[in-house]
Amino acid sequence: RLARALRMASQGLHSDLPILLLGETGTGKEVVARALHEASRRADKPFVAVNCAAIPEGLIESELFGYREGAFTGSRKGGMVGRLMQAHGGTLFLDEIGDMPMALQARLLRVLQERKVSPLGAGEEQDIDVAVICATHRDLKLLVRDKQFREDLYYRINGISLRLPALRERNDLAALIDRLLHKLGASEVSLDRDLMELFGNYDWPGNIRQLEMVLRSALAMREPGETVLGLDHLTDSLLDDLTVSCRQPGSIRETELELIRSALERHQGNVSAA
Repeated sequence: RLARALRMASQGLHSDLPILLLGETGTGKEVVARALHEASRRADKPFVAVNCAAIPEGLIESELFGYREGAFTGSRKGGMVGRLMQAHGGTLFLDEIGDMPMALQARLLRVLQERKVSPLGAGEEQDIDVAVICATHRDLKLLVRDKQFREDLYYRINGISLRLPALRERNDLAALIDRLLHKLGASEVSLDRDLMELFGNYDWPGNIRQLEMVLRSALAMREPGETVLGLDHLTDSLLDDLTVSCRQPGSIRETELELIRSALERHQGNVSAA
């Protein structure tokens, strides 16, 4: 299902449809956004990422739209090109768009409709050509219902919606760990059975970002020449966190349903084979 959704998102971006990535913190939304950009016809143009939750509310407008010299007290000499214009010809990635202030949502909506940008302190508008990918860990439908997110903007950015699974919902943990170890320059390292079992039973609220940090910490605890990570490579605090927050076993019925789902996935939906 995820592969199909990724394929549709890639095709949608090729047709200039906006993409909306949904998923918990740490599920790899920016990684997916960059991959979609690199697979698009705009791959040789800029990919500009803006974290709407990380920029102070008073600065996000100037960051996005830029400004002319003298637009406000303390403005930089010569002005500043905003992130929207930096992304011209390429892809604009708006991360955590659910945290964008309401007043700014109206300006963004107009830019997406008119495809024109007006920097602060400038009278003239500039044409802009960008592909738009947005992401959030929040429930935008709920925010729209509670009047905290503009309904018209929601429909403008929700061309193709793609939900990234949480780490606890995935069945490729071992392969993902191998990939992360390779990325961390430790492709010769493996996990022993006890540590792998502990990882498999943990909920991972921070998802892939948290898993990578745990692996980095464990790798740092190795003695020279060690190639197998075990429980003794985890600090006491990490071991406590991973043990206390392990998933509790469900009912027999829940376990049965999980086994059925797993079997169906392994056999690509073939009921007889499952």
